[in-house]
Amino acid sequence: MIRPLSLAVGLRYTRAKRRTGFISFISAASILGIVIGMTALITTIAVMTGFQEEYRTRMLSMVAHATIASVGQSLKDWPSAVSMAHEDPRVTGAAPFVTREAMLQGNSEQGAILLGVVPEREGEVDTVLTKKLYAGSLADLKPGGFDVVLGKELALELGVGIGDKVTVLVAEGNVTPVGFVPRAKAFKVVGIFEAGFAEYDQKLAVVHMADAQKLLRMGDGVSGVRLKLSDMWAAPVVARDLAHRMGGLYVVHDWTRDNINMFTALKTEKVMMFVLLVLIVGVAAFNLLSSLVMVVTDKQADIAILRTLGMRPGAIMRVFMVQGCVIGMIGVALGVAGGVALTKNLDAIVKFIERMTGIEVMPADVYYISGLPTKLEWGDVGLISVVGLALCFLATLYPAWRAARIDPANALRYE
Repeated sequence: MIRPLSLAVGLRYTRAKRRTGFISFISAASILGIVIGMTALITTIAVMTGFQEEYRTRMLSMVAHATIASVGQSLKDWPSAVSMAHEDPRVTGAAPFVTREAMLQGNSEQGAILLGVVPEREGEVDTVLTKKLYAGSLADLKPGGFDVVLGKELALELGVGIGDKVTVLVAEGNVTPVGFVPRAKAFKVVGIFEAGFAEYDQKLAVVHMADAQKLLRMGDGVSGVRLKLSDMWAAPVVARDLAHRMGGLYVVHDWTRDNINMFTALKTEKVMMFVLLVLIVGVAAFNLLSSLVMVVTDKQADIAILRTLGMRPGAIMRVFMVQGCVIGMIGVALGVAGGVALTKNLDAIVKFIERMTGIEVMPADVYYISGLPTKLEWGDVGLISVVGLALCFLATLYPAWRAARIDPANALRYE
């Protein structure tokens, strides 16, 4: 517990002018270093959180919250699976689908993911396909019409547009005297979508489910059933409950399981960036330690007098801990204010820099994101503040311990 005398003396030392101007400069530099480190840490973490949120939103606009698949190759009785899924009130939509890797040939060749859907059911799972078509319509996919909707980047790579033909080749085929011949079918391009997510814009080709079943010779089977939930964050619990209710005939997995590697990588990147930027605050805290050591040296006579007046070593130690903590709290408070202000206005600042320099910081054709996404989470701000204060507190321990060990007789010998 800090006693009032230690607190009063520590605060007085904080406000007092230094005999040596260099000590004051070091103290000011340590505060400035803490402010810069905290501002950089808060802003960077907010930007990384914003990118993660944007990435997750765009990715989840195309994937299902949960998926029901068969233990075998195809799901034959998918209407029964849909009925059982709808018995759970947390399931708000269900749509069957067929998917397979394929090679598309237009004016060039490109590997793609062939996705067979039922256009009338896509609204139930609310995918981006129902909202992001800027040419054509998903309703143009008719059973037996052998039409296809391509991602924007995939269409550009193939060099095709609305009304053009593309040939879809799948690995299933026939063995002939001249070798293996893959199965192929010509599809007409009736739509182009832009999801804003590279993995889908560059790789996804959407056809009617009946045409995909015919091309792949699946009969009435499907690859699975996509589910939409009332709460996407409850997907792991809902998937587990559905799997338990359906028994061993079905496999139910959710979006967190399907994309665990990607989100783990993003989280690890954020943690590592946090650790690296904390080192900046650590350097500032080391400057604080240096300035306090110099203050202790400058105040040896004062410390000796206080000791002769009866102040104990522990109280002397608390004096300089108070001084260091006050400096640290000022730096952390200014850093948090600066970080929050910079994060709130970062997009406007980036646009101003773009206007002044004529250079686009975040080209949409490269990053698929216009502007600089940020998301300020107060939990992150609180954690950063605690880490900053902890580093400043640790920086006060050695100078305070050194002050407490000063011998009054030796300190006053040459005064």
